[in-house]
Amino acid sequence: MRYRSLGDTGVQVSTLCLGAMMFGGVNNADRDDCVSIIHTALDAGVTFIDTADVYSQGESEEIVGQALRGRRDEVVLASKFQGAMGEERNRRGASRRWIVTAVEDSLRRLGTDHIDLYQLHRPNPDTNIEETLGALDDLVHQGKILYVGHSAFQASQIVEAQWAARDRGTVRPVCEQLSYSLLVRLPEVDVLPTTLRHRMGVICYSPLAGGWLSGKWRKGVEPPVPSTGRGARAHFQRRYDLDEPANAGKLDAADALAALAEEHGLTLVELAVAFVVNHPAVTSAIIGPRTLDQLTTQLPAADLTLAPEVLDRIDQIVAPGTTPNPFDSAYVNPALQPDALRR
Repeated sequence: MRYRSLGDTGVQVSTLCLGAMMFGGVNNADRDDCVSIIHTALDAGVTFIDTADVYSQGESEEIVGQALRGRRDEVVLASKFQGAMGEERNRRGASRRWIVTAVEDSLRRLGTDHIDLYQLHRPNPDTNIEETLGALDDLVHQGKILYVGHSAFQASQIVEAQWAARDRGTVRPVCEQLSYSLLVRLPEVDVLPTTLRHRMGVICYSPLAGGWLSGKWRKGVEPPVPSTGRGARAHFQRRYDLDEPANAGKLDAADALAALAEEHGLTLVELAVAFVVNHPAVTSAIIGPRTLDQLTTQLPAADLTLAPEVLDRIDQIVAPGTTPNPFDSAYVNPALQPDALRR
């Protein structure tokens, strides 16, 4: 396992971050199994764990808290807020009113007195970023959180948050969490260069592109049925429907990448995760196993360095800065939505 500084904080984290989205609920309801997965990751040198309050509506945080009893000091613990935690309309979002409640709930579920990295899960255009940063700044001074981050921000939003923190003298975000993989290279255009300029850490979720880079999506093979709760939702069917031309192109790319991996004695999983952590802007890749087997197939990628000729071949299959299916990108530009275009 290798370790890197989280931005310019000086905090060292493993290049693989254990994502806890699959723990609890309809994903993996066996708590003992989830705890075993977490302990196996820790024993392998993983020192970075990422969860969120909305993952299985708090159950993921409870499982992580259970697993970390007696081992809390071994990890940099990250969680997120913003998603809906109930029907009441103010139990969500990025307002001060919700943040001060959300952090107490997460601390209780995690069984800890502080969260190392507390992240805004998605941009909130209806909430002034200064309001959000002001509330987070208070939590830092209270010792309930140590660092602040955000997720799925575009370059302009990253810069706005940095400027707001500087102008108001509040804590500044030190980390961006984004979707980045061999099949989702759009962040290379602007977001990753922006994080480098601001000396921020970057943690990347879905390095296997929602299972497309698991090695199971090959030409001439019956496509797998997405097995995760997330993939089974109707909203995500567009990621897997091969009648969609963009997905047919994604299958071509996944097949070619699998062949490239085999040519160099790697699994596609290893190639995919290693590609992400080899980018100079990336601090850590989030691996989100549902089973112990999924964890053990991803761990070897932490120590791989891809040769320049392999990276060149990858660029020929999926050009830098491109995404075969734009739907796979977490970002939806609000300025291009129908309501915004109506004059």
